[in-house]
Amino acid sequence: MWYSGIDQHQSFCLITTYGPDGPPVKQARVASTPLALQQYVAEFPGPHQAVVESTGGWYWLADTLAALGVELVLAHATRVKAIAAPKVKTDKVDSDTLALLLRADLIPRAHMIRPDARGLRDLMRTRLRVVEKVVSAQNRIDRLLEKFHLEDVAQLNDELYQLQARCHAAQIQLLEEQIRTLERALYPFLIPNADVQRLLWIPGLGKVTAFTVYTEIDGIARFPSVQHFFSSCRLVPGADNSAGRTRHRSGAKAGNRYLKLAFSHAGIRAVQYYPEIRAFFQAQARKKPIRIARTLVALELARIGYQVADEAGGVQRALPGSPAQSPEARAVATPGQPIRLTGSREGPHA
Repeated sequence: MWYSGIDQHQSFCLITTYGPDGPPVKQARVASTPLALQQYVAEFPGPHQAVVESTGGWYWLADTLAALGVELVLAHATRVKAIAAPKVKTDKVDSDTLALLLRADLIPRAHMIRPDARGLRDLMRTRLRVVEKVVSAQNRIDRLLEKFHLEDVAQLNDELYQLQARCHAAQIQLLEEQIRTLERALYPFLIPNADVQRLLWIPGLGKVTAFTVYTEIDGIARFPSVQHFFSSCRLVPGADNSAGRTRHRSGAKAGNRYLKLAFSHAGIRAVQYYPEIRAFFQAQARKKPIRIARTLVALELARIGYQVADEAGGVQRALPGSPAQSPEARAVATPGQPIRLTGSREGPHA
């Protein structure tokens, strides 16, 4: 077995290759092209593993290595630094460190999305970024009115400020048309999908949030338990426990930002339109800060989402050997069944 660590850059890759034991066999700077990569891999016949950090440009690398019969491991960049943080950091050191960690089977793995799922997920993320630009443009108009304590753009007397407002309004109009175009492209792929339809039964999840949850999960089997799913959704804090002391830390950026946004938004809508969830939220808000109460609602919706995906066997069934759960813990929100909020002292709400 060959083990290659790849330090990837836009114009070149620094690759270090080890055998099953001993010192490195080769270290070379290779152009970031499929042909150059193919020529390098051809020097090492037989089983071959490679590792690269989860940066933004790994798609073509994964496709090229897969065609060459090389198994690519995607390393979690933050966790790799926690395991091996050298005093001297260069491309050669990074490549060598990745290869050694791969040979020792110590690479903290990041999720590698299936090739056929990349387009839908990235299109959903593009839509979110366009929505964020709409919100930003609207906020700029609001700040403009706030300067003069006005409520409407028509009340602006200065032509220069009116021009600013018109530019922002035109930008909003253009961006909203782009959002509609993106959604029309997504609907044929996602609306007929049975897994998406099941997710729509979850309180607070509309079409767009259901699309986001479906595309970001990319197979529920990759989460060994519902607790791992919560962690990926950024809905539970990290822990720093030592010598009998338990401390929580935010870990706000550890996990999937898009799942966090989807379930948080669904939680707001669920509190607005579902009396049993509103009662749960109000009960939590009496004891905890509002932001914690909202997170608890989002967490319960994520629990339902996990069970819907797991029990339906849709987004993918759980891996063999996954820990079994009690029937009570596996209650899902389906037509004709009550919504069970496990954090409520009053028990399930009808």
